[in-house]
Amino acid sequence: MLEEEKTTVCHKKAAIFLADGFEESEAIVTADVLIRAGIETDLISVGENFFVRGAHSLLILAGKRIDDLKDWSGYDAFILPGGMPGTDNLNNNAILKSILCQVYEEGKLLAAICAAPVILGRLGLLKRRKAVCYPGFESRLEGAILLDDLVVTDGNVITSKGPGGAFCFGLAIVEYLCSKKEADDIATGLLLIF
Repeated sequence: MLEEEKTTVCHKKAAIFLADGFEESEAIVTADVLIRAGIETDLISVGENFFVRGAHSLLILAGKRIDDLKDWSGYDAFILPGGMPGTDNLNNNAILKSILCQVYEEGKLLAAICAAPVILGRLGLLKRRKAVCYPGFESRLEGAILLDDLVVTDGNVITSKGPGGAFCFGLAIVEYLCSKKEADDIATGLLLIF
């Protein structure tokens, strides 16, 4: 089916938070997969500027800045790409951490990939939850039940190991927000064979 012929749209909204030093593939691939599902996806800078420099020096223009947004009720998913020092820069943003705690309590989806699950771990949001992260960061997933999968969904939390899992990470978010069929259709269109 051609993209123009698509009749179903997943009426959801996602926020992908970017800080200088973020892993570009994790943010861009995830955003691309979500947009293909019809999920309205905002790239949100946690810094002072709309331009955010990735870990490999790609400069990305975010559509919004965290400081300019006051109402998060319209968002269904809150997504953290990893990378270094991007993960540390996200973790140093008090506004972001407050938002994550609030929306977690509301039952909204939190998704983090690579080193970024560390942020959720430090906030105590992974206690008794199955989770994964980039190898070497496991001790920082405080209270988590560690697995060895590429992507893990446990309740309203999705975690993934790293850049190689970005497509699967995005598809897991689509499956959670929309449906397995939507995720499978996108995987087929992307020629992802599992």
